[in-house]
Amino acid sequence: MRSSEIKKGIERVPHRALLYATGVPASEMEKPFIGVATSFTDLIPGHVGMKDLERYIEKGVHAGGGYPFFFGIPGICDGIAMGHSGMHYSLPSRELIADMVETISQAHKLDGLVLLTNCDKITPGMIMGALRVNIPTIIVTAGPMLSGRLRGKRLSLVNDTFEAVGKYKKGLISDRDVEELELCACPGGGSCQGMYTANTMACLTESMGMSLPYAATALAVSAKKKRIAFESGRRIVELVKKGVTPRKIVTKQSLENAIVVDLALGGSTNTCLHVPAIAHEAGVDVGIESFDELSKKTPHIADMLPGGRHYLEDLEWAGGIPAVMKALKPLLNDHITASGKKVFDIIAGAEISDEEVIRPMDRPYHKEGGIAVLRGNLAPGGAVVKQSAVSAGMMKFKGKARVFDSEELGMKAIMAGAIKPGDVVVIRYEGPKGGPGMREMLSPTAAIAGMGLADSVALITDGRFSGGTRGPCIGHVSPEAMEGGPIAAVKEGDEILIDIKKRTIRLEVPEKEIERRLSLWKKPAPKIKTGWLARYARNVSSAADGAVMR
Repeated sequence: MRSSEIKKGIERVPHRALLYATGVPASEMEKPFIGVATSFTDLIPGHVGMKDLERYIEKGVHAGGGYPFFFGIPGICDGIAMGHSGMHYSLPSRELIADMVETISQAHKLDGLVLLTNCDKITPGMIMGALRVNIPTIIVTAGPMLSGRLRGKRLSLVNDTFEAVGKYKKGLISDRDVEELELCACPGGGSCQGMYTANTMACLTESMGMSLPYAATALAVSAKKKRIAFESGRRIVELVKKGVTPRKIVTKQSLENAIVVDLALGGSTNTCLHVPAIAHEAGVDVGIESFDELSKKTPHIADMLPGGRHYLEDLEWAGGIPAVMKALKPLLNDHITASGKKVFDIIAGAEISDEEVIRPMDRPYHKEGGIAVLRGNLAPGGAVVKQSAVSAGMMKFKGKARVFDSEELGMKAIMAGAIKPGDVVVIRYEGPKGGPGMREMLSPTAAIAGMGLADSVALITDGRFSGGTRGPCIGHVSPEAMEGGPIAAVKEGDEILIDIKKRTIRLEVPEKEIERRLSLWKKPAPKIKTGWLARYARNVSSAADGAVMR
């Protein structure tokens, strides 16, 4: 065992003394030392219920014959950080989380890890850290929130609070409506109710085999989630004994499975950052092109929020991720999982109980998967759109550029009613380097949708979007403006053509004029010049590479 380095031999007398000081009984010293990384915090709804799950993981580790040690991992709630300077820290926190998992695991020579996580950057960050240390690991995602209720109508965070801002500005809802929505939309703990980034990443984690079957959709409030936590604690000891490490599970084949499930569910475009970053740590070649290649042959079979009508609770009751994978079996690879079962064994025991929530491949909601990668003279390195959340009439769109050099300036114009049908809102200098931190643009996209402009206005950015974004919103434009990418050359009134079916995005300006503008471009001063974000901006890679630290 790795932990022998801190507990065996005469030279480890002081080490054992310190371990005994924590309360470890002498009888437990021979057992595998299991680190339980928990991102419990009072700040995030998806994490407030983790104390209960910690107890069940602890029971499971003891039952399996291991000894658990808990350590903390920080978390950011993207919804609370949204729309202000706090969002600069969200994507960069993924790197800090990976570093912390690596640091504690290596410094204390843990034998295995249980990673208790739930939200946007925390889940991929934990997976990245586990792949670096490559010791046996199992992941417990804390589960989705129940839908809200108001006068018989189901509610969700994004569709019923973020979009309410735009509706209020248009005079479509009253002060009382707003008060009722904000009190009822989120009824308790759990990750937000649609196929937003947190739940998308939970589904991908299960699909790649790093969590137990049904972990992704088991509701945060359920006894089922507690049982999964217990079994995960017990299972990690077996993984340690058998030497099953993350790099044996997270392979090109398993990541392709995860992408197929993502595309079939219409998941968040943020996975185009997280999956390549996970692949980078695993030492395998999976990038944004994999999303586009697989999207062309993967049908969109689940009509999930925000673009659709189904909630995570519906997916859970329809059979969860094993049922989704059962429907997609012809497109999937068989491989080992942390459960000890191979993918096809899990599929064999799955049941699809609602074929409207999980449709068969020959009756999809859309013939192609949820994500498309666009290229053209505006985004030679690629740009990403959630095509499953775009109406048929906006799959091809040409409009006049309205150019803003920050999210705040773009949001101000939207809220002032300055954006009209036929406009293409361009928000730049919000990429990984320029932001810095590649802020999510849910506030402007939700305001556009709430004002009824989702079918007449497009938004383009070198930043990124929340999993809750819907409409013709193209993000991850690469190279970003801060690197002198073509998006830096766009001027007010330029025509921009978006053709999602043809995978193109073009600035309708002669190439020589674009070259002339870029030759005159001067790199602006960084927005943030001190602290962690300044270091991040200097070292982060392009969004096309997963925005990893170099």
